[in-house]
Amino acid sequence: MMDGREIGAGMQLLPVFALLLASPAVSAAPVEFVVAGLRVVPDRWDKESNFRKLDHYAREAAARGAQVVITPEGFLDGYVGNDRPLDKDKYFAVAEALDGPLMGRVRELARELKIYLAVGFPELRGRQIYNSVAVFGPDGRTVSHYSKTHCGGELWNTEGSAFPVVSTPFGRWGTLICLDRQLPETARILAIKGAQMILIPSYGMHGEINDVLMRARAYENSVYVVFVHPKRCLVVDPKGSVISQDRGDTDQVVYGHIRLDERVGRGPIRARRPEIYGEILEKR
Repeated sequence: MMDGREIGAGMQLLPVFALLLASPAVSAAPVEFVVAGLRVVPDRWDKESNFRKLDHYAREAAARGAQVVITPEGFLDGYVGNDRPLDKDKYFAVAEALDGPLMGRVRELARELKIYLAVGFPELRGRQIYNSVAVFGPDGRTVSHYSKTHCGGELWNTEGSAFPVVSTPFGRWGTLICLDRQLPETARILAIKGAQMILIPSYGMHGEINDVLMRARAYENSVYVVFVHPKRCLVVDPKGSVISQDRGDTDQVVYGHIRLDERVGRGPIRARRPEIYGEILEKR
């Protein structure tokens, strides 16, 4: 529906962000595209069923002009990593590597539909599992790969420690997952690294407080925020205005028209004084 590595030493990041604000990318002709959030409830432990859902809704989104399609957190496995109790062997069995067989099918789906496809999955990396999101491009290549940095009570998930920002023909993107969004430092890191849009696949908290939080994250960092949850989807512009959201209680695709223009990076983030923020790095 169309309603529309840690925080770096502050001083050294300021010149980088200043350059980004002054760069032609900000003042050039606006970049416009359509993003689609799959507000869809996955089936727990059933990767094959969830891939069929992904295939169905991604095709629907692409047919309606979406160039970027995003699933909720842990979509392929049904986000079982937060279960209590959780059988370790069973969980490791449902996880797979970035180049695993089902992820290969996701990659091919992105290539066939000629879209950017962001999918949440439990990533098997050696003897560890990460709660990850991979973004595959229209050529099937991995565009972005992010692992959740704040896993809370996810017993068998290893926390990531990097906040990548990637360049695409549709601007610069960063990714957060669920709990990550509740810490203001995470979105700020992405913004000062030049992100224009932040993808936030989630499975946990949603509701009024989350809507307010997502609007605040967009406004304070002057970026677009796309929040995708099985029960809630929001697209928020850099002024904190909700430009698209889900309606009703059924599985659905939520479409948002993104326009990367002078609003990106032009909000309160420009008033930063990182030279006086040293206390934020102190452990208390």
